[in-house]
Amino acid sequence: MGRIQMKTRMGVAVMAGAMATAPAANAAEDLFRPLPAEARDLGDMRWEKRPVLVFAPAPSDPDYVRQMDLLRAAKAALAERDIVVLSDLDDRTPSPLRQGFQPGGFKIVLVGKDGGVKLERNDVTAPEDLMALIDTMPMRIREASE
Repeated sequence: MGRIQMKTRMGVAVMAGAMATAPAANAAEDLFRPLPAEARDLGDMRWEKRPVLVFAPAPSDPDYVRQMDLLRAAKAALAERDIVVLSDLDDRTPSPLRQGFQPGGFKIVLVGKDGGVKLERNDVTAPEDLMALIDTMPMRIREASE
């Protein structure tokens, strides 16, 4: 596995290796899953998926609940764009990725198939905004034309 560079507010953190994930029972479960606490990177998704990381201090966080409701309502569009939504909801035991992004509360991060950070926001983001950004990416344009 090659190295993946993910930008953070403090600069660039280089993350290498593979993230272990459990097999999902169906596509809907595969689309929305927890970010494993031991995950050091997103190497196993590179060139296959566009991870959307959602950080919140707790599952009951109002921004998290609203963001997930919006994303679940757009699951067909997410699946069409190879998006997987990974939630990290434990700020007491920070995962290596949480430490790298330092959300300090709610944060959503879009990572491209190339492993680069494409969007990083501290507020609820409309799925349409994510789709519009993805649809301008050269790789997505190629995918849509095939």
